[in-house]
Amino acid sequence: MELESDVKQQDEVQYAGFWLRLVAVLIDSALLLLILGPVLVLLFGVEYFVPADVEKTPDLTTSILDALINNVVPAVLTIFLWVKFAGTPGKLLLGLAVVDKDSFDSISIKQAVLRYLGYIPSTLVLMLGFIWVAFEQRKRGWHDMIGGTVVIKRRK
Repeated sequence: MELESDVKQQDEVQYAGFWLRLVAVLIDSALLLLILGPVLVLLFGVEYFVPADVEKTPDLTTSILDALINNVVPAVLTIFLWVKFAGTPGKLLLGLAVVDKDSFDSISIKQAVLRYLGYIPSTLVLMLGFIWVAFEQRKRGWHDMIGGTVVIKRRK
């Protein structure tokens, strides 16, 4: 999918900074909770949200289903949204786009997967990979650097 031509033809690209991106993440997290919360309650009951008894170990099916819902579904959905729409709902609501760092075109599936996997090192050292956005010239976090992406403001 090609982005709007006005995004690609901007004389000066505006990069999305730390606080704007943080608000987008908070919007995405709230939406994900609104969607996955009821699903988790339907599958596992309200007890799912109560701290587990250390003596009670969940069965394998429950563990696999829990991992799929909480890890695989968000990853696949996020990667799909980045590739298809250049952003998650939070980014789109705020007029942001995840694009290739050089061409400012839509990102590839490979870039999206690498960017998502880049969240791991970005979180490991006190979230420094995300905080990096506030200080880097093009407002790129470690995950952006790993995926070869940048987050920009769309021209209205």
